[in-house]
Amino acid sequence: MEFYLLVALNGLAYAALLFLLASGLSLVYGVGRILHLAHGGFYMLGGYLGYSLVRHLDFWGAFLVVPLVGVAFGLVAERLVRLVYGPGRALEQVLFTFGLAFVIADLTRSIWGAQVLGISPPAFLNRPLFLGPLAYPAYPLFLIGVGALVALGLWALLRFTPFGLQVRAAAGHPRMAEALGVDAKAVLQRTYLLGVALAALAGFLGAPRIALAPGLDFAMLILGLMVVVLGGLGSISGALYGALMVGLADSFGKAFVPQYSLALIFLVMAAVLVFRPEGLVGGGR
Repeated sequence: MEFYLLVALNGLAYAALLFLLASGLSLVYGVGRILHLAHGGFYMLGGYLGYSLVRHLDFWGAFLVVPLVGVAFGLVAERLVRLVYGPGRALEQVLFTFGLAFVIADLTRSIWGAQVLGISPPAFLNRPLFLGPLAYPAYPLFLIGVGALVALGLWALLRFTPFGLQVRAAAGHPRMAEALGVDAKAVLQRTYLLGVALAALAGFLGAPRIALAPGLDFAMLILGLMVVVLGGLGSISGALYGALMVGLADSFGKAFVPQYSLALIFLVMAAVLVFRPEGLVGGGR
């Protein structure tokens, strides 16, 4: 029983990171219909920024600063991505954001090099906690808590604030929203920056568990895309469900069939899409 609990907790911690990454990706698509393929690059950039900041600040200082620095980079990136906004430009958006991902990858390599790097969690999170008979590291539990708080925060933001109302209007009926005075481009810019901040935060929080190295950006991008496709493009609740499915499938796959763990994730996605081609929460627009 303890073994299954251990595997489940590992899956939930991984799902929390995937949700932080995929929620921003889903927000940007929901508002602007832009499949932002540079999102994995901001994940990796957040990890490298955190690596440098932890050496000058403590872990918690970097925790606060990394999303803000990510937003600063996002402001520049959004100005560039704005060139390909608009309906009927899907191919241009894919090519442009894919090229932006390569630019971010080369930038991180030129600054931090190609060596494998990592971040140590703070001392009180770098120790085991006892959950009954199970001794489990504190840091993954911290990740699960952060993921749950972000999920609740996004739900409250989208449900109870004027900005959330504008996001839902722009995502559901963009032309009607603009006719009623909603500045769709301003809403898209804010959701883009929110998504970048979440991706950078995920990269920083993931660095103590997933080593920083070239290629991490595209690996995480693929997982993020799988999450949003599973959950339904443009849905935050779908991103949460998709992250849980991918995280748990990855953890149990590595525990029981490690040589087929990645294939298991694709099998889960294929099984869901056979019955729900629009995703778990898609199609309700």
